[in-house]
Amino acid sequence: MTQKPIPTPELLLENQLCFTIYACSREITKLYQPFLDELGVTYSQYIVMLVLWEKGQCTVKELGADLYLDSGTLTPLLKRLQAAGLINRERSQEDERKVLISPTDEGWALQEKAKAIPGVMLKGMKMSETEFGDLLQQFRNLLARVHQANKRN
Repeated sequence: MTQKPIPTPELLLENQLCFTIYACSREITKLYQPFLDELGVTYSQYIVMLVLWEKGQCTVKELGADLYLDSGTLTPLLKRLQAAGLINRERSQEDERKVLISPTDEGWALQEKAKAIPGVMLKGMKMSETEFGDLLQQFRNLLARVHQANKRN
């Protein structure tokens, strides 16, 4: 016999912040997809390239910290980017334990093609720069709080 559900407001899917953020992230990634296809990269590869375009060169550890990813997730991703000719991976001369990641010439060239993506995304979401800035700041604050909470646990 099936039990009749009793709605509990705190357990409704629509009231879950985690689900709303998850669903929003998936929908935003779908909006990015045609542009990423044009660049020939996945979303994960795109965010790696964003960090490298900003920093020029960094270690795998630094990249993982910036992207909130562990090396087990990053390593196969970096291998695929290297196979595609977009990044170089090399051991540090000063410390053999460190692997340095940097864009290749082809990786840098991809940056030029990607420059229009943020503006097109903003327009596609019908969001003003002010709305975007406010929302981005709220999510940065949320991320900082959640990250701190996870560090305590």
